[in-house]
Amino acid sequence: MSTVAQKEDLSDPEVIRAFALKVGDVRHLTGLYLLTVADIRGTSPKVWNAWKSKLLWDLFQATLRALGGAKPNADADLEARKQEARQILALHSALPGTEVPLWKTLDLSYFARHDASEIAWHARALWRHIETAVPVVSVRPSPIGDGLQVLVYSPDRPDLFVRLCGCFDASGYSIQDAKVHTSRSGYALDTFQVVHPQCDSGDQACYRDLAGLLEHRLGLALAGDAPLPEPSRGRVSRRVKSFPVTPRVSLRPDERAQRWLLSVSASDRAGLLYAIARVLAHHNVNLQLAKVSTLGERVEDTFLVDGPALQQTRAQLQIETELLDVLAAR
Repeated sequence: MSTVAQKEDLSDPEVIRAFALKVGDVRHLTGLYLLTVADIRGTSPKVWNAWKSKLLWDLFQATLRALGGAKPNADADLEARKQEARQILALHSALPGTEVPLWKTLDLSYFARHDASEIAWHARALWRHIETAVPVVSVRPSPIGDGLQVLVYSPDRPDLFVRLCGCFDASGYSIQDAKVHTSRSGYALDTFQVVHPQCDSGDQACYRDLAGLLEHRLGLALAGDAPLPEPSRGRVSRRVKSFPVTPRVSLRPDERAQRWLLSVSASDRAGLLYAIARVLAHHNVNLQLAKVSTLGERVEDTFLVDGPALQQTRAQLQIETELLDVLAAR
């Protein structure tokens, strides 16, 4: 259950259907959910967080509906999510129709991947900037637990994601989740969930203090075309030195053979995600979705990607080789 929640696209009905078939019934689903939560929380206090809790709960709820015989009705689900977002906008005293300019530029996959709170936040932040030439950055304390949620809206460019990862790396942030979307009008709308080691668990005041500084740094990182900095080389923990994780890379097409699922596993260290993003950018591989899972000293990241290079066997092998090199670097 943990693997599906943290590595698969939970907005895909096929993922939920396949998981429901494996679980079988509500009794086994409930037992598996409770056992998974207990197992993760018992491993280490540092492993469990509000973000993982939300992923598991979302998977539990979606599978519960599937086991109850509810047939996937994407149109009804998305319309309900939009209506909830409108209600949130009204609670924030937004004018009726505030959401319309942004929503006109977005397709169904955007609404499937974001919850109502995020959709309303994006509409409030961007309704005056739909055709902006200057990147828009908005940062807020995460409403689902520790950390910050970051919104970046900008004319799309090939190196956008890697520059954002570089800025997070240089600022000391760890990325827990990334959702990447491109609007019909050619704008990137990217959302990140990040945490910082300076802030203790539950210390939202610390994150409120950091939000403005992070907005400023991201704005500067996107303002120019300076060469990408080298990934940071933080100290490797004694546990990683004593019990290193063998790097692994897996690249395979999804069920529809339209996109590719990239999975990497290695010992955790500072700058790892940025180093991975640099390899993908070098080969013009586009990232659609990123799920980052840290289990103690082990990191297991999953990316949904596409790009012409992935259709060529030689290029695939080159990408895998370069990824293994950066995963093994110390």
